[in-house]
Amino acid sequence: MKKLLIIGGSVIILLALLVFVNSQANKSKLADSPYGDKQLRQSTIDQLDDENYQNIILPDELEKKIESGEPVNVYFFSPECEHCKEMTPRLMPIVKDMDAEIVQYNILEYEEGWNQYNIEGTPTLAHFEDGQEVDRIVGSQPDETIRAFFEKYPK
Repeated sequence: MKKLLIIGGSVIILLALLVFVNSQANKSKLADSPYGDKQLRQSTIDQLDDENYQNIILPDELEKKIESGEPVNVYFFSPECEHCKEMTPRLMPIVKDMDAEIVQYNILEYEEGWNQYNIEGTPTLAHFEDGQEVDRIVGSQPDETIRAFFEKYPK
């Protein structure tokens, strides 16, 4: 009986230690979060240090940018979307290679974007000019389609 208590106690201590270490790792990642003080889902926290997700835009910033009339390419994604996970590592190097500009809107954290921008699925790549959406592609796309999109809408 004594051995069982020792083993059970050790397991509880190990689990508590794992929770503590994970919590500290999350705090470290959240220190410079582009999301500000927003409570984030773990899948978003896991992406904070991913080089492919460093152009995050918040809803208010995107609205202002669109309303200003300046051209803007927006990538609507979800950190839990399998198609986004497949496309983003191909998309971002293309953006860099073509010297294009893009902002990334996390639709998982800011669900109002689904209705506000009529998003039917992720990933969605949209281009806005003069305060209006002028083009979009939906779903994981081949590299050629992504390149063609950015050729139509340079910087």
